[in-house]
Amino acid sequence: MPVHVSVENQLPEDLYRAMGMFIADHPQWDQYRLVQAAIAGFLFQQGCKERSVVRHYLGGLFRRQTADLSTEQPWR
Repeated sequence: MPVHVSVENQLPEDLYRAMGMFIADHPQWDQYRLVQAAIAGFLFQQGCKERSVVRHYLGGLFRRQTADLSTEQPWR
């Protein structure tokens, strides 16, 4: 099981509102996934090649809801 660390941060109000609007329009995202994807994306774009960072970066881009996976038909 991966280790998680809680982080407290202050955001500009307009950024916080934009994050809330994005999450409201994309219910498969939550604040935790969004922040993890943003941090991993920033680190990856800055040249970080650690496997765990790349995994989080790609996972943030391509992860689907559990419900979507349960109703999806297998590829043949």
